[in-house]
Amino acid sequence: MAGNAPTASEYVVHHLTHLNSTGHAQKNIVDWSVINLDSMFYSISIGLLTVFLLWLAARKATSGVPGRFQGFVEMMVEVVADQAKGIIHSAESRKFVAPLALTVFVWIFLMNAMDLLPVDLLPRIWEGVYASAGGDPHHAYMRIVPTADLSATLGMSSGVLLLCLYYNIKIKGLSGWIHELFTAPFGSHPLLYPINFAMQIIEFVAKTVSHGMRLFGNMYAGELIFILIALLGSTATVFGFVGHVVAGSIWAVFHILIITLQAFIFMMLTLVYIGQAHEGH
Repeated sequence: MAGNAPTASEYVVHHLTHLNSTGHAQKNIVDWSVINLDSMFYSISIGLLTVFLLWLAARKATSGVPGRFQGFVEMMVEVVADQAKGIIHSAESRKFVAPLALTVFVWIFLMNAMDLLPVDLLPRIWEGVYASAGGDPHHAYMRIVPTADLSATLGMSSGVLLLCLYYNIKIKGLSGWIHELFTAPFGSHPLLYPINFAMQIIEFVAKTVSHGMRLFGNMYAGELIFILIALLGSTATVFGFVGHVVAGSIWAVFHILIITLQAFIFMMLTLVYIGQAHEGH
């Protein structure tokens, strides 16, 4: 940041503030009237990269000995296909759901992996661009990890919810699904209809919110730790520099496991929830 060096709290707050449609710091974690432009940009860009990588793997697929890239993609395809087969018993549904699950895994993994970039790299570049356009670099906010944005993760989990509703209607029929909403899980007695319906709605909401919150919570915590480690390196001491390098390296190695695990968990829960939509109570 240009001008006087920021305090520790200012540094952390600056790095945790989104570039949004208002141009000001967002006061609430979730504000439906505000669009986080940085999350939109990076999630869409990485989504396009995901589609390109998977298209590239499919285009280069051969019947002969596969290369390393093709072999890695084929291994992932096989793993996801096996998981989908064990959860979703409809072969017709798996034709769409299995490729979707693979795309979700790669997309979320790449978004999570943005956390491994140096904390100040892209934000500093953006500050320079913002200042050259006549803006105040102190207000040049930029967060590069879309999955550390609750609105982004809830958006993805809401997409899964829509798929669950679609398969509920497709598999059971509209009348069959409505009947299930009012008769499960406690039975078909008319006095139980309101309770059954309330329980069904609570289940849908709870699964959707927990699906998005789980990914957000883990990635937000990881991003915050990287920021605190970077703050340690900003101290003008040998101890601070060495601590920054050592702690940053250790956390980055450990974080590779976290970003992979979180992508896998989100993918598996997507398969599980869609699989449940195929089953009757």
